Amino acid sequence: MNSPFRPSQHGPRGILRRALRYAALLGLSLGAANVAAVDLTDVQFAAQPGNRVEIQLLFSGPVSAPQTFDTVSPARIALDFEGVANRLERRAVPIGVGPVHSLVAVEASDRTRIVINLNDSVPYRVTTEGNRVRVDIDARSEPEAARPASPAPAAARTQARAPASAPWDRPASDGGAAPGPSVRDIDFRRGPEGEGRVLIKLPSATSRVTVREQGSRVFVDIIDASLPQRLFRRLDVVDFATPVVAVESRPKGRNVEVNVQTGSDFEYMAYQTDDLFTLELRPLTSAEKERLAREKVVYDGERLSLNFQDIEVRAVLQLLADFTDLNLVASDSVGGNITLRLKNVPWDQALDIILKTKNLTKRQEGNVIMVGPFDEIVGHEERSLTADQRLEELAPIRSEFIPVKFAKAAEIAAFIRGASSLQSSVSSQGGSSPIGRDTRQLDRTVSESTKDSILTPGRGSVTFDQRTNTLLVMDTAARLDQIRAVVERLDIPVRQVMIESRVVIANNDFTRDLGVRFGLATSMGALYNNEMLIGGGLPGNLVGRGNYNAGPFGLDTAGEPNNAIILDPVATDTPSLLVNLPATDPAGAVNFLIGKVGSYLLQLELSAMQREGRGEVISSPRVITSDQKEARIEVGKKIPYSTVSQDGTNVEFENATLSLTVTPAITPDDRIIMDLIVTKDEPDFSRVVDGTPTINTREIETRVLVDNGETVVLGGVYERTKIFAKEQVPWIGDVPVLGRLFKREAREDNNSELLIFVTPKILKGDLVGN
Repeated sequence: MNSPFRPSQHGPRGILRRALRYAALLGLSLGAANVAAVDLTDVQFAAQPGNRVEIQLLFSGPVSAPQTFDTVSPARIALDFEGVANRLERRAVPIGVGPVHSLVAVEASDRTRIVINLNDSVPYRVTTEGNRVRVDIDARSEPEAARPASPAPAAARTQARAPASAPWDRPASDGGAAPGPSVRDIDFRRGPEGEGRVLIKLPSATSRVTVREQGSRVFVDIIDASLPQRLFRRLDVVDFATPVVAVESRPKGRNVEVNVQTGSDFEYMAYQTDDLFTLELRPLTSAEKERLAREKVVYDGERLSLNFQDIEVRAVLQLLADFTDLNLVASDSVGGNITLRLKNVPWDQALDIILKTKNLTKRQEGNVIMVGPFDEIVGHEERSLTADQRLEELAPIRSEFIPVKFAKAAEIAAFIRGASSLQSSVSSQGGSSPIGRDTRQLDRTVSESTKDSILTPGRGSVTFDQRTNTLLVMDTAARLDQIRAVVERLDIPVRQVMIESRVVIANNDFTRDLGVRFGLATSMGALYNNEMLIGGGLPGNLVGRGNYNAGPFGLDTAGEPNNAIILDPVATDTPSLLVNLPATDPAGAVNFLIGKVGSYLLQLELSAMQREGRGEVISSPRVITSDQKEARIEVGKKIPYSTVSQDGTNVEFENATLSLTVTPAITPDDRIIMDLIVTKDEPDFSRVVDGTPTINTREIETRVLVDNGETVVLGGVYERTKIFAKEQVPWIGDVPVLGRLFKREAREDNNSELLIFVTPKILKGDLVGN
């Protein structure tokens, strides 16, 4: 049987009852506090021989040894006493003796902190003696073994009364104990990604190191090591823009402690290479901070303090219900007692602490909180879910037409059913009754994915009409509301992107060709009553007017004035040339003819050609496409080729085009991710198979992220053809100077580059949905 706790009762009697209850609880709380707390009652100090200062802290009862730590800049000693209340008349106690400036006592939560302000960082020792804590501060720089001993009575008294005595917190005054090996260096570096790195040069590669995290600090302890005086310092590294604010190193007993103070959320990693120990603190990214914020439980209830010894759990729950004005229902299984001391904590956090301590849990519905064992609450929720499912199975089926404005009804129907593809269903559309055919095809398509459906399993159904782009949904009223919300969320205008492209093809060509044609004929005189002639044997003739066979040199000059030799551009094919290496398509040529009648005839022609060319082909196509939809721009030509089949000879075409394929995706911050594919195909007529040239293919595929309206340049399709060709008569062509008459040289240097400029722009206005 559950017992309700109501937050308040109206009327004078209810107010009086509530006041008496608070008074009783307050008295119990104060009584428990007085029994448990130890008070700091007095502070005494005195100067000792040798520039030493002794400070004594007096308490109302026995106290445990405090936690101590010190800082260098500013020089301070701090002592934390758990469960101690501050009862000093003054918060600050001026001292002004030796190296000690003042003492400050501060109470926070359930502890009291004593801060001793120093003029300089000096060794100290803390001794606990029952209800008395003594702090000895020594400002001398000599080792403790060389210092004069304290008076014998005081020393004897310390040994007799002190159960535990801490050594000086500096190795230089460690009672003569041999110090460990020294840490060689401590430094700080900033990493390339904004991480802070604390670099510690250990005494050796076998040195032991421990790392611990406490709040916003990370401590590195180097075991059995000492710290040189030059490394006893504080590094202020806040200007490096890393999670590290400061690095402070100091000796602690027989160890060395490196205190790394942080100023932001971080994640640290420690590793060691030989004798170099590295502590790396990496700042958290925005996504990691958001994840931590989501995982962190935030308590925003009104703060309260609770201090009880062996109180009933139900009584504490009733107190929280009265404090929060909430209705609280506790299960009959809730019982037992609890001891707690909470000071200035949110009430909801206090409730969670109590429930976790007693293995309980809670569920809140409106202003009613139900408390009980975990198994009992879970069982209650399981029974509620089973009942809801049973009601859903018995709920009446309703039908509703839902018009779809911007999307395709077939795609929305597939999403509701849990299908991932509509290829088979869309292929069957058409005819006078699209509803019946589409429904049957969709049933086959999504039969394997109904487990992810929004519809009620086994009862709900959805069909669509392609002509009116409307959904027909049949399901329970609750599921219809969910489906209507899903359709409203998905049926929005798709954002569109205009792709502006500029295709530039730049050419820079250079060709140079030098050639020569050389003919020679000479008479060797009579040989055995025969005329002997020597001449060229290659086809071609540089001159040719008259009868070639006339005369001793094959040139008939009869009929020409003064027996002149006339150059005729129309040459016969009678062999006459020794060298026939002219320039290809020469732009200029010069002929020489040197001879003596009856002796020799020399024919020489020099030709040259040089060609330079520069060109640009620019096209600027534009296309508009929807978000995450492919757009394709293609320019070029189709090359026909013949194929033979059973039906005869057919002519087919192969593309030789320049194409640009873009698939844009708009990010939430209005930037654009583009998947780009650039293909450049061109025919190569130097390689022909059955009259059809081969296709040279070049392709670039990449993904880029650009801002809205930003231009991205795609290059890399760059060609350079550099050719040097030489034709010559063997051996003779290699002779210096003279060899130029027996060879032909051609140089060619062609450059071609393809540049594509792509500028995506998100279209604003009526075409874009929110």
